[in-house]
Amino acid sequence: MNNGIGAFLIWSVIGLFFVGMGIASFFAKKAMGFWANVRVPEIDRVKPYNHAVGRLYIIFGILMVLFGLPLLSGNTAFILFSVLGVMLAVITMMVIYSRIEQKYRK
Repeated sequence: MNNGIGAFLIWSVIGLFFVGMGIASFFAKKAMGFWANVRVPEIDRVKPYNHAVGRLYIIFGILMVLFGLPLLSGNTAFILFSVLGVMLAVITMMVIYSRIEQKYRK
């Protein structure tokens, strides 16, 4: 198996994991956590909060898979685009989540 294909498959599995977390968030009864090892704050309206977090996870997962496409080329210059793209997406995701939490916090 080509190294680019294997790397893309691993990258895509991680992206699909985020999509799965987003889908699970839509069906969660309790407020979905975002930060690791941090208690979820008290949320005013759980269902809209979970839907917002679910959309955030799904969009991030899709972006992750899309940013992984340059890995298929095997060119190291394109791999840098993948890494920088996901890094910016993660930072953006944290900023957006902060706004979601602020909106739905009691």
